Amino acid sequence: MKRFDILKTIQLLVFIAVAGICVATLIFDDSIYNTIVSNKRMVLLMMLLWAALFFSFFFIFLDFSMIAKQKKNFNLLDYSAHSDPLAKIANRNGVDELIDKYTDIPLPEDAGCIMFELTSLFRVNQEYSRSEGNKQIRMFSIIIKMASVDVCFVGRNGGNRFLALFEEGGEEAMNQFLERVKEKVDEYNEKDGNIEMTYQYGIASYEPDMKEISNLVSISSRRLDAKKEEAGN
Repeated sequence: MKRFDILKTIQLLVFIAVAGICVATLIFDDSIYNTIVSNKRMVLLMMLLWAALFFSFFFIFLDFSMIAKQKKNFNLLDYSAHSDPLAKIANRNGVDELIDKYTDIPLPEDAGCIMFELTSLFRVNQEYSRSEGNKQIRMFSIIIKMASVDVCFVGRNGGNRFLALFEEGGEEAMNQFLERVKEKVDEYNEKDGNIEMTYQYGIASYEPDMKEISNLVSISSRRLDAKKEEAGN
Protein backbone atom coordinates (compact mmCIF):
# COMPACT_ATOMS: atom_id res chain seq x y z
CA MET A 1 0.00 0.00 0.00
CA LYS A 2 2.84 2.43 0.83
CA ARG A 3 4.55 1.70 -2.49
CA PHE A 4 1.31 2.39 -4.33
CA ASP A 5 0.94 5.69 -2.45
CA ILE A 6 4.46 6.69 -3.46
CA LEU A 7 3.86 5.84 -7.12
CA LYS A 8 0.61 7.80 -7.19
CA THR A 9 2.30 10.77 -5.53
CA ILE A 10 5.10 10.70 -8.11
CA GLN A 11 2.52 10.46 -10.88
CA LEU A 12 0.67 13.49 -9.48
CA LEU A 13 3.88 15.52 -9.22
CA VAL A 14 4.83 14.67 -12.81
CA PHE A 15 1.42 15.81 -14.08
CA ILE A 16 1.68 19.04 -12.06
CA ALA A 17 5.15 19.68 -13.48
CA VAL A 18 3.97 19.05 -17.06
CA ALA A 19 0.92 21.28 -16.60
CA GLY A 20 3.08 24.00 -15.07
CA ILE A 21 5.51 23.91 -18.00
CA CYS A 22 2.64 24.12 -20.48
CA VAL A 23 1.05 27.09 -18.72
CA ALA A 24 4.39 28.89 -18.35
CA THR A 25 5.17 28.34 -22.04
CA LEU A 26 1.83 29.79 -23.14
CA ILE A 27 2.19 32.80 -20.84
CA PHE A 28 5.80 33.73 -21.55
CA ASP A 29 6.15 32.71 -25.22
CA ASP A 30 3.89 34.98 -27.28
CA SER A 31 4.85 33.35 -30.59
CA ILE A 32 3.58 29.93 -29.50
CA TYR A 33 0.39 31.44 -28.10
CA ASN A 34 -0.27 33.37 -31.32
CA THR A 35 0.47 30.30 -33.44
CA ILE A 36 -2.06 28.24 -31.49
CA VAL A 37 -4.90 30.78 -31.44
CA SER A 38 -4.50 31.49 -35.16
CA ASN A 39 -5.02 27.84 -36.07
CA LYS A 40 -8.34 26.19 -35.22
CA ARG A 41 -6.84 22.71 -35.40
CA MET A 42 -4.13 23.70 -32.96
CA VAL A 43 -6.78 25.14 -30.63
CA LEU A 44 -8.73 21.87 -30.81
CA LEU A 45 -5.56 19.90 -30.15
CA MET A 46 -4.72 22.05 -27.11
CA MET A 47 -8.25 21.63 -25.77
CA LEU A 48 -7.93 17.86 -26.10
CA LEU A 49 -4.54 17.93 -24.33
CA TRP A 50 -5.90 20.04 -21.47
CA ALA A 51 -8.90 17.72 -21.21
CA ALA A 52 -6.51 14.76 -20.99
CA LEU A 53 -4.54 16.51 -18.23
CA PHE A 54 -7.75 17.37 -16.37
CA PHE A 55 -9.03 13.79 -16.44
CA SER A 56 -5.58 12.52 -15.43
CA PHE A 57 -5.68 14.79 -12.36
CA PHE A 58 -9.23 13.72 -11.64
CA PHE A 59 -8.46 10.01 -11.71
CA ILE A 60 -5.31 10.44 -9.60
CA PHE A 61 -7.31 12.27 -6.93
CA LEU A 62 -10.00 9.59 -7.23
CA ASP A 63 -7.32 6.94 -6.58
CA PHE A 64 -6.13 8.86 -3.51
CA SER A 65 -9.68 9.08 -2.12
CA MET A 66 -10.25 5.36 -2.69
CA ILE A 67 -6.95 4.54 -0.97
CA ALA A 68 -7.92 6.71 2.00
CA LYS A 69 -11.30 4.96 2.21
CA GLN A 70 -9.66 1.52 2.07
CA LYS A 71 -7.24 2.51 4.83
CA LYS A 72 -10.13 3.71 6.97
CA ASN A 73 -12.04 0.46 6.42
CA PHE A 74 -8.91 -1.56 7.19
CA ASN A 75 -8.34 0.38 10.42
CA LEU A 76 -11.97 -0.17 11.43
CA LEU A 77 -11.67 -3.91 10.75
CA ASP A 78 -8.41 -4.06 12.68
CA TYR A 79 -10.00 -2.18 15.59
CA SER A 80 -13.03 -4.49 15.55
CA ALA A 81 -10.79 -7.56 15.57
CA HIS A 82 -8.72 -6.37 18.53
CA SER A 83 -11.22 -4.31 20.56
CA ASP A 84 -14.04 -5.47 22.80
CA PRO A 85 -17.27 -3.90 21.45
CA LEU A 86 -18.76 -3.43 24.93
CA ALA A 87 -15.72 -2.50 27.01
CA LYS A 88 -14.05 -0.43 24.25
CA ILE A 89 -10.65 -1.75 25.26
CA ALA A 90 -8.51 -4.58 23.88
CA ASN A 91 -10.21 -7.99 23.66
CA ARG A 92 -8.60 -11.44 23.89
CA ASN A 93 -7.14 -11.06 20.41
CA GLY A 94 -5.51 -7.80 21.41
CA VAL A 95 -4.20 -9.36 24.63
CA ASP A 96 -2.86 -12.40 22.78
CA GLU A 97 -1.11 -10.13 20.29
CA LEU A 98 0.87 -8.49 23.10
CA ILE A 99 1.64 -11.89 24.64
CA ASP A 100 2.87 -13.17 21.27
CA LYS A 101 5.28 -10.23 21.16
CA TYR A 102 7.37 -11.96 23.83
CA THR A 103 7.34 -15.43 22.28
CA ASP A 104 10.98 -15.31 21.16
CA ILE A 105 12.42 -12.50 23.29
CA PRO A 106 13.35 -12.41 27.01
CA LEU A 107 10.73 -11.17 29.45
CA PRO A 108 11.67 -7.74 30.91
CA GLU A 109 12.80 -7.97 34.52
CA ASP A 110 10.40 -5.22 35.60
CA ALA A 111 7.39 -6.77 33.85
CA GLY A 112 4.21 -7.55 35.74
CA CYS A 113 0.55 -8.43 35.41
CA ILE A 114 -2.61 -7.64 37.37
CA MET A 115 -5.70 -9.74 36.78
CA PHE A 116 -8.98 -8.10 37.79
CA GLU A 117 -12.43 -9.53 38.32
CA LEU A 118 -15.46 -7.26 38.49
CA THR A 119 -17.04 -9.14 41.40
CA SER A 120 -20.15 -6.94 41.53
CA LEU A 121 -21.20 -7.88 37.99
CA PHE A 122 -23.06 -11.09 38.85
CA ARG A 123 -25.08 -9.38 41.61
CA VAL A 124 -25.89 -6.40 39.38
CA ASN A 125 -27.09 -8.68 36.57
CA GLN A 126 -29.24 -10.69 38.98
CA GLU A 127 -30.70 -7.91 41.12
CA TYR A 128 -31.01 -5.16 38.53
CA SER A 129 -30.61 -5.92 34.83
CA ARG A 130 -28.08 -6.97 32.26
CA SER A 131 -28.01 -3.44 30.88
CA GLU A 132 -26.87 -2.20 34.30
CA GLY A 133 -24.26 -4.95 34.29
CA ASN A 134 -23.05 -3.78 30.88
CA LYS A 135 -22.88 -0.26 32.25
CA GLN A 136 -20.56 -1.44 35.03
CA ILE A 137 -18.36 -3.25 32.51
CA ARG A 138 -18.07 -0.07 30.46
CA MET A 139 -17.39 2.12 33.50
CA PHE A 140 -14.77 -0.25 34.93
CA SER A 141 -13.14 -0.41 31.50
CA ILE A 142 -13.02 3.39 31.38
CA ILE A 143 -11.51 3.49 34.87
CA ILE A 144 -8.68 1.07 34.14
CA LYS A 145 -8.11 2.67 30.74
CA MET A 146 -7.70 6.09 32.35
CA ALA A 147 -5.41 4.65 35.02
CA SER A 148 -3.29 2.88 32.39
CA VAL A 149 -2.24 5.95 30.38
CA ASP A 150 1.55 5.89 29.90
CA VAL A 151 1.77 3.03 32.40
CA CYS A 152 0.53 -0.29 31.03
CA PHE A 153 -1.61 -2.20 28.54
CA VAL A 154 -5.16 -3.07 29.61
CA GLY A 155 -7.67 -5.45 28.07
CA ARG A 156 -10.76 -7.50 28.76
CA ASN A 157 -9.86 -11.12 29.30
CA GLY A 158 -13.39 -12.38 28.81
CA GLY A 159 -16.55 -12.21 30.95
CA ASN A 160 -15.96 -10.09 34.03
CA ARG A 161 -12.17 -10.44 33.97
CA PHE A 162 -9.73 -7.76 32.92
CA LEU A 163 -5.97 -7.57 32.96
CA ALA A 164 -3.21 -5.02 33.00
CA LEU A 165 0.18 -5.96 31.54
CA PHE A 166 3.24 -3.96 32.55
CA GLU A 167 6.29 -4.05 30.30
CA GLU A 168 8.25 -1.74 32.58
CA GLY A 169 8.01 -0.01 35.93
CA GLY A 170 7.79 -3.11 38.11
CA GLU A 171 5.95 -3.13 41.44
CA GLU A 172 6.06 0.65 41.81
CA ALA A 173 4.16 1.14 38.56
CA MET A 174 1.64 -1.55 39.49
CA ASN A 175 1.01 -0.04 42.93
CA GLN A 176 0.48 3.41 41.42
CA PHE A 177 -1.92 1.92 38.89
CA LEU A 178 -3.89 0.14 41.63
CA GLU A 179 -4.12 3.35 43.64
CA ARG A 180 -5.55 5.17 40.59
CA VAL A 181 -8.09 2.41 40.01
CA LYS A 182 -9.18 2.41 43.65
CA GLU A 183 -9.53 6.18 43.67
CA LYS A 184 -11.69 6.17 40.54
CA VAL A 185 -13.86 3.28 41.75
CA ASP A 186 -14.40 5.05 45.09
CA GLU A 187 -15.44 8.19 43.22
CA TYR A 188 -17.87 6.15 41.13
CA ASN A 189 -19.41 4.50 44.19
CA GLU A 190 -19.83 7.83 46.00
CA LYS A 191 -22.00 9.29 43.22
CA ASP A 192 -25.76 9.11 43.79
CA GLY A 193 -27.56 6.69 41.52
CA ASN A 194 -24.58 4.46 40.83
CA ILE A 195 -24.81 0.81 41.84
CA GLU A 196 -21.87 -0.19 44.01
CA MET A 197 -18.91 -1.50 42.03
CA THR A 198 -16.58 -4.04 43.62
CA TYR A 199 -13.56 -5.90 42.29
CA GLN A 200 -10.73 -8.22 43.25
CA TYR A 201 -7.30 -8.57 41.75
CA GLY A 202 -4.25 -10.82 41.68
CA ILE A 203 -0.71 -9.59 41.09
CA ALA A 204 2.26 -11.34 39.49
CA SER A 205 5.75 -9.84 39.17
CA TYR A 206 8.73 -11.02 37.19
CA GLU A 207 10.70 -13.92 38.65
CA PRO A 208 14.01 -15.32 37.33
CA ASP A 209 12.48 -18.65 36.25
CA MET A 210 9.80 -16.97 34.13
CA LYS A 211 10.36 -17.31 30.40
CA GLU A 212 7.09 -16.07 28.95
CA ILE A 213 4.65 -13.29 29.71
CA SER A 214 1.89 -15.92 29.76
CA ASN A 215 3.42 -17.11 33.06
CA LEU A 216 2.63 -13.72 34.57
CA VAL A 217 -0.95 -13.93 33.32
CA SER A 218 -1.57 -17.43 34.70
CA ILE A 219 0.03 -16.66 38.08
CA SER A 220 -1.96 -13.44 38.49
CA SER A 221 -5.14 -15.38 37.62
CA ARG A 222 -4.38 -18.07 40.23
CA ARG A 223 -3.68 -15.44 42.88
CA LEU A 224 -6.95 -13.71 42.03
CA ASP A 225 -8.80 -17.02 42.49
CA ALA A 226 -7.06 -17.54 45.84
CA LYS A 227 -8.08 -14.08 47.06
CA LYS A 228 -11.67 -14.73 45.98
CA GLU A 229 -11.74 -17.99 47.95
CA GLU A 230 -10.38 -16.22 51.03
CA ALA A 231 -13.04 -13.53 50.69
CA GLY A 232 -15.76 -16.13 50.10
CA ASN A 233 -16.66 -14.78 46.65
